[in-house]
Amino acid sequence: MNKTNNVWIVDDDRSIRWVLEKALSQANVPTSSFESGDEILKKLQYSQPEVIISDIRMPGVDGLDLLDQIQTEHPEIPVIIMTAHSDLDSAVKSYQRGAFEYLPKPFDIDDAVTLVKRALTHAQEQKEEELKSVEEASTEIIGEAPAMQEVFRAIGRLSQSNITVLINGESGTGKELVAHALHKHSPRRAKEFIPLNMAAIPKDLIESELFGHEKGAFTGAAGQRRGRFEQADGGTLFLDEIGDMPAETQTRLLRVLADGEFYRVGGHTPVKVDVRIIAATHQNLERLVEEGKFREDLFHRLNVIRIHIPKLADRREDIPKLAEFFLQKAATELNVEAKLLTEEAVEYMAGLPWNGNVRQLENTCRWLTVMASGREVHIGDLPPELLDEQEVQTSTSNWEAALRNWADQELSKGKKGVLDDAVPTFERIMIETALKHTAGRKRDASILLGWGRNTLTRKIKELELETKDHPDDDDEH
Repeated sequence: MNKTNNVWIVDDDRSIRWVLEKALSQANVPTSSFESGDEILKKLQYSQPEVIISDIRMPGVDGLDLLDQIQTEHPEIPVIIMTAHSDLDSAVKSYQRGAFEYLPKPFDIDDAVTLVKRALTHAQEQKEEELKSVEEASTEIIGEAPAMQEVFRAIGRLSQSNITVLINGESGTGKELVAHALHKHSPRRAKEFIPLNMAAIPKDLIESELFGHEKGAFTGAAGQRRGRFEQADGGTLFLDEIGDMPAETQTRLLRVLADGEFYRVGGHTPVKVDVRIIAATHQNLERLVEEGKFREDLFHRLNVIRIHIPKLADRREDIPKLAEFFLQKAATELNVEAKLLTEEAVEYMAGLPWNGNVRQLENTCRWLTVMASGREVHIGDLPPELLDEQEVQTSTSNWEAALRNWADQELSKGKKGVLDDAVPTFERIMIETALKHTAGRKRDASILLGWGRNTLTRKIKELELETKDHPDDDDEH
């Protein structure tokens, strides 16, 4: 929805509209006017103001009916009801039914402008509260998949601890959300959570970022600066992409973890801090240690408790809820109506590889909120790069993930002997597909499958597969 005008005025009296337009214009408040409630209801279908001023008695939809509909469909819009003195009873009723305020006629123009400004402030505060609630909700982690339940259990077990944690996971899996949850559910929750991405800072500035600097420590250091360690004192310091930390900074970090104190860049007085470290990386730190790129003693300091965040392709059952959440979040941020995914679109999206993980899904939902033409999102509305991945749905990683999900579901139901179903089904599909590729020639199909001809013949018999003899197979002796 567009927000083309801050205040909408609806009154069948042209002179009242003119007076309000003039007064609000002089107060730098843009307006738009309507002669009837019907007009305003039509406009509300595709646009939305911050405040509405409405007369109570109008032909067609009157002020009370208009108020009821706005309260039902757009409760966040403050409505000021204008009424003659003889209609004060109606005004009180409208106030009880959700009007922001009523304005008795004839009104003092300055009072009217003051009231409108108060309503605009209220609307702005409401919007900020809504955004804040979305941001707070976004710090909660969505996940019903078994792999995510393991993450939740780890957060729960660590809730009363100050222990160092190392989070592993691909880029975009939500490592910072997990780190934030660990802080939020820890004894340090009342203090600061300070995130720092090692990969996003130039190497020559990392030490200054972490430990701060004294005035004149280097060119451009005009004053003393507190680093992230001091900012996080008593709280939690989240070091993302720890594998990108330069060797000399690794040495200094190790010393801080051992002694609990450090020197600012260019400083001579030790600074003592009490900080919990949560580190994260998408890299294999053990391999970096073997290659001499990461200090082994620092690795052991950080690797006290490890939490692995699964990639999105390994938690496909969470995609529908995540998409719904991100579409709602994007709609709130952009002040538009939330898009709805059709069942086919959800199913298609759940089958994609999502190499960018949860971050890619969130960006896709923001793209859809802006670019999808209707409220319902169909497969054809998805970004072109996702439509190009139709073939990827049959990729190795996807069938393995589907098999894993199937096994999880069957075992969760308490089913036993799952291989008795899975193995024959797998073999049947492989045999039928191989025979299809060889036009029914069993000899060639056995080569494709890596079996001997006798094994294939026995399997066909065991699985009671219907096959036709091929003339080329008669040549075998």
